[in-house]
Amino acid sequence: MSTLRTWCHLESSAISLPPLISRHSIVKLSNLHGANNRNRILWWPRTQFVSFSVALQPIPLLLTAVFTLMANTHFSGDAELNSVDRSFTEIVVVRHGETEWNAEKRIQGHLDIDLNDVGRQQAVAVAERLSGESKISAIYSSDLKRALETAETIANRCGGLQVIQDQTLRERHLGDLQGLVYSEAPKIKTKAYEALQSRHTNVEIPGGGESLDQLYKRCTSSLQTIASKHRGERVVVVTHGGVIRALHQRAYTGSGQRAGRILNVSVNVLHLSDPDRWVIKSWGDVSHLNGAGYLDSGFGGDRTSG
Repeated sequence: MSTLRTWCHLESSAISLPPLISRHSIVKLSNLHGANNRNRILWWPRTQFVSFSVALQPIPLLLTAVFTLMANTHFSGDAELNSVDRSFTEIVVVRHGETEWNAEKRIQGHLDIDLNDVGRQQAVAVAERLSGESKISAIYSSDLKRALETAETIANRCGGLQVIQDQTLRERHLGDLQGLVYSEAPKIKTKAYEALQSRHTNVEIPGGGESLDQLYKRCTSSLQTIASKHRGERVVVVTHGGVIRALHQRAYTGSGQRAGRILNVSVNVLHLSDPDRWVIKSWGDVSHLNGAGYLDSGFGGDRTSG
């Protein structure tokens, strides 16, 4: 990043900008003397960032300013500024949009269900949000349609990236429970339901379902592999509620926000670095849905998965 510094003396309390600095800038003014030692920021439309410190001398009124001209990180397009610190990979984990089965509180697991109209609008909302943030280097997705369509919507808004499908990012296989309305499951598939509710993480669900331990191993290994391929980059991973809870379990250190309910198209940011260090940077962000009328929908994302 190139930096320009220039000194100027101003004999008036009115600050004027040197010729090389446009008024289409962000200007940060630091008063370094006197009781009111504070920073002020003067805002203009952002095409460049300018910071300068102003030292006030008592008499005569004389201002000495140092200007620092830097490319604005959001608008410059500078590849260096858009990259992530090379010591870690930033992974933005997104739950898929809503399906009709989510709305019906029907258990999906590995069954391949499309997004509904609400889910497609949710996907557009999260795609718009991510397209306005830092550069995305790659997009990975579960190969199940509800995740894949969400990922493709994001990809179309973020430069037309090719979505990389990965079966290891699928939801937990829920065996005999798949396809049942959750409230009916205890009567129809009692043993499978009891396995789902078990506090023991090694219990598999009858009908080919996975244990929580199997899910944890599968999806955390997948994310670690993705991180190792994209060190210093920002990657989006679109997956499912049960998977995201397992990823939170891997990263959670006992402080900060608990996993809670994983809402549709929630944004969860993790930093993965060597040696196998996971840090939660933000969790459960659905601010892009504010006012959209889709915030309260979406069954699943907890121990019921979906």
